[in-house]
Amino acid sequence: MTVPESVRSRLELASGTRLGPYEITSLIGAGGMGEVYRARDTRLDRSVAIKVLLQHLASSPGLRERFEREAKAISALSHPHICSLFDVGFHDGNQYLVMELLDGETLADRLFRGPLSTDLSLRYAIEIASALDRAHRDGMVHRDLKPSNVMLTRSGAKLLDFGLAKREGAGDGSPHAVAPAGATEQKPLTAEGVILGTYQYMSPEQVEGGEADARSDIFAFGALLYEMVTGRRAFDGKSRASVIAAILEREAPSISMLQPMTPSGLDHLARRCLSKDPDDRFQSARDLQFALQEIQDRARPPVEAASVQRTRHKWIVPVAVAALVIVAAGAWLMLRRPSARAGVAERKTIAVLPFANLGVDRSREYLLLAIPDEITTILSYSPALAVRPFSVSRRV
Repeated sequence: MTVPESVRSRLELASGTRLGPYEITSLIGAGGMGEVYRARDTRLDRSVAIKVLLQHLASSPGLRERFEREAKAISALSHPHICSLFDVGFHDGNQYLVMELLDGETLADRLFRGPLSTDLSLRYAIEIASALDRAHRDGMVHRDLKPSNVMLTRSGAKLLDFGLAKREGAGDGSPHAVAPAGATEQKPLTAEGVILGTYQYMSPEQVEGGEADARSDIFAFGALLYEMVTGRRAFDGKSRASVIAAILEREAPSISMLQPMTPSGLDHLARRCLSKDPDDRFQSARDLQFALQEIQDRARPPVEAASVQRTRHKWIVPVAVAALVIVAAGAWLMLRRPSARAGVAERKTIAVLPFANLGVDRSREYLLLAIPDEITTILSYSPALAVRPFSVSRRV
């Protein structure tokens, strides 16, 4: 979204500007609700990201109190895939958030280059679901999950912008409110003074002005996952009205139609997340995470395991046969010498038993009897041994 010049002139902070103990170094991005800066924490000598809100929002006592209350709750969400909130402050009329500075790109920027691979989509989806599970278990609902609120870093996906987050059961005072505080979304369908959230990723209950709960986040997650895999939005249109109509009335095209090589389980999972009725969706992010991990396990690890298993089995047969033949030959040579002194009367009786398969590969079952049979043949040449066949020893 383009920020009006009159607003930008009041907000844009020059390098060296101080907000409390934080020194602005450069502008990172701008949105309709404020700007995000790179800054230095002069106390701890570390780089941080600072979101500065529009002054007309920061000057509202009610909004400021709510903002600070929610920021305190979000700061307790310690999770490897949630961007950490360090501080919140108010300085010279500027309300700001101090957050972890992330090195990477947003999922929205990544999607400009096309869809992600299935493996990468599953990896990020599991990480985002894990982050949502952590927030939901603490009673926090994000309410504005979208690609621009997910940062892709070397350590994985990071969930951003809890500017619309609230604790479940806590009312907003109105079904309509301002758009996300400090959001950096620059697409044209998010605006101030509208229903909470970004239209393309909002659940049916949200676009109708209803109460959002954890299942609303799961709907948005489904739209996010759909876009990662296909490179297309699940619900789109030329206007807000057409997008809302699609969310309320139409089903998104099947993922398998757009990406035929996608696992069928992933297609089903996305459709379930995008169910119009909240009761038909996954009821928790934890269940969603488990379902994603199961799809990942079926799609990738078995192939890798089979490859490793084939490499390992390639050497099992020759090594096992060689080792056992050497052992049998050694035993025959050792027992041969006593027999020359003692005569046939001192012959010892020995039975060679079949081997047991302790692995999972059944294609080598024939070796369980073939190798003992070879050993039996070799040992039978010793005059000091009476080799008992397995079929006889089994009856003893």
